[in-house]
Amino acid sequence: MDGEASGGFIKDDGTADLTSIRHYLHENPELSFHEYRTTQFLRSLLAQWGIRLADTGLGTGLAGVICGTQEGNADAGDPCVALRADIDALPVTEEVSPGYASHNKGVMHACGHDIHMAALLGAAYYLSHHTDTFAGRIIILFQPAEELGEGADAVIASGAVDDADAIIGIHNNPDMKPGEIAVGSEPIMAGCLRFRVSLHAQGSHGARPDTGTGPIEAMATMVQSLQTVVSRNIDPFHPAVVSVTSVHAGNVWNVVPPEAYFIGTVRTFYSADEELAIKRFNSIVQNTAAAYSISADVEWEHLSEPLVGDKGLSDAVARDVPRYAKLVPVVPSMVGEDFARYGTKAPMVFAFIGSNGEKGHYPWHSPRFTALDSCLDTAAQFYVNSAQCVLKELGAHNRLSPMA
Repeated sequence: MDGEASGGFIKDDGTADLTSIRHYLHENPELSFHEYRTTQFLRSLLAQWGIRLADTGLGTGLAGVICGTQEGNADAGDPCVALRADIDALPVTEEVSPGYASHNKGVMHACGHDIHMAALLGAAYYLSHHTDTFAGRIIILFQPAEELGEGADAVIASGAVDDADAIIGIHNNPDMKPGEIAVGSEPIMAGCLRFRVSLHAQGSHGARPDTGTGPIEAMATMVQSLQTVVSRNIDPFHPAVVSVTSVHAGNVWNVVPPEAYFIGTVRTFYSADEELAIKRFNSIVQNTAAAYSISADVEWEHLSEPLVGDKGLSDAVARDVPRYAKLVPVVPSMVGEDFARYGTKAPMVFAFIGSNGEKGHYPWHSPRFTALDSCLDTAAQFYVNSAQCVLKELGAHNRLSPMA
């Protein structure tokens, strides 16, 4: 990805060629925090289009700034919104050949971040050429390392969104058809916890298990019992998941190992459910360990909070959607999104953009995941319209009640 390669993405009618941009990005995926050439490509296009680049200090990822020329409310201070797209790919070997398959073996945009980048580039191009359609500032934010759950924190630490009065994001959704948008103020993506349970016992010869306190039976009991955390504790009308995804114990056929561990994830939409799940999980692990005369350590890593859009701004954006797309109900996903971290800085608006919807389609992270090019225009238009809508809402709020 170099400056020369990034030059030919404007169509004869003067609009950005989102399909060509998307295909180019799909062919050249890069892993989290290694999106160097992707960042170079994005920077080159924004610079060519006259969009000012912010000095963020980020190793990968970048931010551009577009200032509106529409008359605003200078006394109250014109508002600022950030439009965010994630840019990293996954360590997945692509198993489809759409004509623009990955050239980077073992790496694939299996979550559709190429769609997000292309759509935000399209929005940036339009907004930079139509600054008279909004008052205030728009930050064009390309975020690294969403798949690690660490990119949003890096962006926040860089100061790139310090001035943002609201932050807007999208994720393509293959369960929905192109032309469909789901946005609102209800929970849309789950809070995500990662756990590791380490068991410490006394190993023994496989022929004399009575001389030790092996951890395998205890681990098996724990894994089964943990399935009751949701079924017997969480409100049945509140979606929640406890999944053990990997177990490890021993490596010799005739030795009972002294150590074992298992890892997995907990997903919830409500903080009270998260607290209850952790409490019951820890209790099951520690009581089971005691019953088997072993000890256990439980480590928790908080990857993302539940993603819930600001009610006033999200509802305003939802009311605007039918002007250019089909508004469909939000169907919450148990998948986590580190976009939720931006809620510590500013109100959030987040939408699902339909990207497939065909029978037999494959989900996010599948080596056969396919997002359709026909979703690009809707995604770009959502970025543009939601930015304009939110800026108007924020401006109206400022005019009614100037902020200190």
